[in-house]
Amino acid sequence: MPTLSTANLDLLRADVARPAYDRDAAGIGVVHFGPGAFFRAHQAFFFDEALAKGGNWAICAAALRSTDVRDALRPQDNLYILAELERETRYRVIGSIKETLAGPGDRAALLDRLANPDTVIVTMTVTEKGYCLKGDGTLDFDHPDIAHDVAEPLNPVSLIGHLVEGLRRRFKAGTAPFTVISCDNLVDNGHKLGRAVAALAERQDAALAAWIRAEVAFPRTMVDSITPATDDALRTRVASETGLSDNWPIQRERFTQWVIEDKFCNVRPDFASIGVTLTNDVSAYDRAKLRLLNGPHSTLAYLGSLAGYETVADTMGDADLAGFVRRLMLDDIRPTLNQDAGIDYPAYIDAILARFANPGIRHLLSQIAWDGSAKLPFRLFGTIAERLAAGAAVDNLALPVAAWMHFIRSKVADGTKLTDPLSDALLTIGRACTGDAHRDVCGFFALEQVFPAALTGNAAFRTALERAYGLLDGGVKAALRGI
Repeated sequence: MPTLSTANLDLLRADVARPAYDRDAAGIGVVHFGPGAFFRAHQAFFFDEALAKGGNWAICAAALRSTDVRDALRPQDNLYILAELERETRYRVIGSIKETLAGPGDRAALLDRLANPDTVIVTMTVTEKGYCLKGDGTLDFDHPDIAHDVAEPLNPVSLIGHLVEGLRRRFKAGTAPFTVISCDNLVDNGHKLGRAVAALAERQDAALAAWIRAEVAFPRTMVDSITPATDDALRTRVASETGLSDNWPIQRERFTQWVIEDKFCNVRPDFASIGVTLTNDVSAYDRAKLRLLNGPHSTLAYLGSLAGYETVADTMGDADLAGFVRRLMLDDIRPTLNQDAGIDYPAYIDAILARFANPGIRHLLSQIAWDGSAKLPFRLFGTIAERLAAGAAVDNLALPVAAWMHFIRSKVADGTKLTDPLSDALLTIGRACTGDAHRDVCGFFALEQVFPAALTGNAAFRTALERAYGLLDGGVKAALRGI
């Protein structure tokens, strides 16, 4: 079968969307670090939309170490196919990436691209570890890559080092800076990145660091879209349903969200016209995602697993469980969110519930249930604490916490692996459980690194949790009826 390329676009089936612009005429205005699956399904998609409206928004996609993406895409003229998973899958060729660079061999070309006045935006998806930060969020000068970049700033190896060297060249040449947009799930991502870049620059040149602090924009962002990994099954399906083979196609749910702090130091696309949200309060969107998406996701994982379901979509097919999650979102979580942020919460809730029910995404409950001891304090406990402070009932919010405890007990009972940073301690507690709600809950409360004293010492929460725990002894359906 022919392979995807510019010359072969006419061989695609008629219903596969092609780039709606002249790729040859489009200039590169964006550099992206970390060209993994999420970037190609998300930011590259949005810049593809921007290119269709005109402007030089093509991308140079750079990997600092791995050559896999470059080697897969270059033979395809950097084109690839995006599969949008819904009841019916929709295919689209993404053409926004015009240049792929990788590894030390392409370092000179990458630094030249960063210094080029045409580059006005630099984005990144490198995961939290790619920022080389310490636990307190400051730059780790003991990190080997940062230590290297302090000693050899003109030949950087880290993300931060590349940004500093690119900005240094622009500073010396009198070129306007580029806007730097972190797209990683890092709390306060833009501000942390800006402080790290300025801190490394300070080791070189105080004037450069001052210019970066005064002139370079590091907006905060929030990104969201479920993006399953590419596998051979997807490659086979793409070839069969589009008419061309693709070395590295990408798949994601149709829903995708990008929220950016409206803080730029150079020109930008008309983001609003392509579905990107510009705001002065990214934290409100982060909080909404954490509480309305992640909290209910964990709720479905534990209740659904106890009810015998395998995937999120399967669980949402249960009207009782789907109805409970909707009530939880509307009645218990929504009141804790910023009502003045300009977010249409009912519409956002409807969109999340539709995503949960999407039959095109096979999202395993077992995977979402991983690391519950680390996730629940962020996804649910903050909401519970605020509802308690407001004098509100927390019966609904206590149910997923109780379901997590029963989930631990189920792992002990069937002898299956528990994926959690506190797995040993949790399994020990699970083995000691007798079914007595008060005694068992006290056993879990002993985990001070999970349960804060403000919750364990709150009589209303303890009562609600013990009641929910007892109801689950009769099964999920009985608990939903009794809650």
